[in-house]
Amino acid sequence: MNTDFAWFKLKIRRLQYVIVIDQARMFDEIQRRSPASVSLNGPDGMLPQVQQVAQNITAKFGIPAFVVADTTWGSCDTNAGASRTLGSGIHFNIGHTISMNEIDGAIMIDAYDDVSFEIVAQKCAKVVSGKVGLLTDSQHLHRMDQVRHILEKNGIDIMIGSGKGQLNDGQVFGCEFYPAHELLGRVDAFVFLGQSSFHAAGVSMSTGKPVYILDPYFNEVHDVSEFAARLQRQAILAVYKAAEAQRFGIVIGLREGQLSKVVGLRFFSQLNELGKETQLFALTDITNERLKNLRGVDAFIQTACPRISTDNHFDMPVLSTPQANALIRILRGQDIDDYLKLPHWL
Repeated sequence: MNTDFAWFKLKIRRLQYVIVIDQARMFDEIQRRSPASVSLNGPDGMLPQVQQVAQNITAKFGIPAFVVADTTWGSCDTNAGASRTLGSGIHFNIGHTISMNEIDGAIMIDAYDDVSFEIVAQKCAKVVSGKVGLLTDSQHLHRMDQVRHILEKNGIDIMIGSGKGQLNDGQVFGCEFYPAHELLGRVDAFVFLGQSSFHAAGVSMSTGKPVYILDPYFNEVHDVSEFAARLQRQAILAVYKAAEAQRFGIVIGLREGQLSKVVGLRFFSQLNELGKETQLFALTDITNERLKNLRGVDAFIQTACPRISTDNHFDMPVLSTPQANALIRILRGQDIDDYLKLPHWL
């Protein structure tokens, strides 16, 4: 296989689509910096391609290339700490496109999914109408123009919100929705390009608007509103259950981009002022199994990733930052309003 071409393509035979990794940029960085070794990682579903790129690096430069096979959740979790532990000269985080080239010591490498949206966009044109905001995740940013052209050709008014912070135009994360919020008063619904209910449900909960997923693998269009409403009901139920608790655990996340210690200490202070017993914890992986090891706690607040609380099962209330803000308001006898309708859940 020739590994020197500008974009490295590797077929996924099961789904018949192509993952495109910017291997050329990785080679350029290695050539320029001459590290003794490198490390690289990417989303779980992309690990076979990450392995291949690591082998290509070793074959071309004769240096060790460590595949960090721990889960990486996004630009807030690049696993750059693993690189420092390994002593590698460069750490590449693949597949989490952001507006910056480097974050937390990790070089961010683009990876695109080369699947076409032509068929599913034509189907979508028969489902949506009026003014629609177009959104997507990192892997499908390059297909925004294709879908926009098809939908506009079918008489749909398409808008794409501007990026902010790490986000490109039209891009959303699981907890960050600035391009959607910019369009809130101007669109009737949102269309999300990709298969990720995780991202689309976040947009729905954050905006209160209908969100339609365009799944290009099965060429299906579906509304995630019901799924998002179920997550939202679970989230508010956890808040009211936590309001009955007396003993709280405040969990600080230990992943580099999730270390919100100041926010955790603020909740610690506020709950103490409200007469609650509080204890501070720190965890890398905030799971039901880990929290069950801790005793003398009725409810937890975790300040690492808001989606941990809304998308996972716990045996007791485990609140995210927006949920914890709502809890404090309830304990003070105040209205919680639309506590999730925020452009950023941190």
